[in-house]
Amino acid sequence: MPTLFRPKGFRYNAAVLIFCLTISVTISAGLHAQQRAQQAATKHCLWEVETQSSKIYLLGSLHVLKSDAYPLPQVIENAYASSRKIVFETDLGGMMNADVQAKMLTLGLYPEDQDLLQNISEDTRRSLEKKMKNLGLPMEQFVRFRPWFLAVTLATLELQRLGFNPLYGIDMHFYGKARSDEKKIAFLESVEFQLDLLGRMNTHDQNAFLNQTLKDLELAAQKASDMMTYWQAGDGENLYKLLFESFEGYPQIQDRLLIRRNKDWATKIGQMLKETDTVLVIVGAGHLIGPNSVVELLKQKGYTVTQR
Repeated sequence: MPTLFRPKGFRYNAAVLIFCLTISVTISAGLHAQQRAQQAATKHCLWEVETQSSKIYLLGSLHVLKSDAYPLPQVIENAYASSRKIVFETDLGGMMNADVQAKMLTLGLYPEDQDLLQNISEDTRRSLEKKMKNLGLPMEQFVRFRPWFLAVTLATLELQRLGFNPLYGIDMHFYGKARSDEKKIAFLESVEFQLDLLGRMNTHDQNAFLNQTLKDLELAAQKASDMMTYWQAGDGENLYKLLFESFEGYPQIQDRLLIRRNKDWATKIGQMLKETDTVLVIVGAGHLIGPNSVVELLKQKGYTVTQR
């Protein structure tokens, strides 16, 4: 393993890994909670799919939150309480494995004879230098990072600066509860698959991902309050507009991180509906809103999907 250059005061621990691998709509989708909405919501980012023999709840997760985001609405807690099985995007516990974290670092670093500045455009370099200066970070500590890994690192640092923490994310909240309550737990994707989502992107897509992230970070604090308000109100239309602004000009990233996975998940959820257990499926909110979402794909398959 090559020597890793770490920014002062920043650790690549399990929390960072969880943020990295459960990133669903790139960086902007994680910036959801600056303050709680005051009004009572009539709808939530929660959907119900019911057949004659089974029921599945689909909960749109905010992967990073502040501690004051809790308690969650009662309708969400009720969906959890009534479900015998909880399904997550991936094994959050498995991400704590030292071998998994070592693989992430291997995928995230250039070999000794390469560096970041050799592999990004001049425009990207200028945008990056501006962001690093704003964050007070010396470029030389990051030159070994591949673009996707640097994007995740900068997003994590920005989230920390704004007071967010993946340990308060909705998926982590219910993962801990499900283990404590000894509920059945399952996963839509393996840890290895999620590692490869970002770590195996080609050079072009990695650069696009870094550019997309740098643009999102310019508006991070501005978007945070609106995102939480829309999420709490179950306002999928406005949440979709806000989240998917960042995909304009990056269709290949949207296809890789969202559309292909949504199709796969809709098929797997269809298989779950053949079972008799009540199931709660928790995925990033961006996967459940918009024209190519899991919700819309299930409707196209003939299922009745109701927002709660």
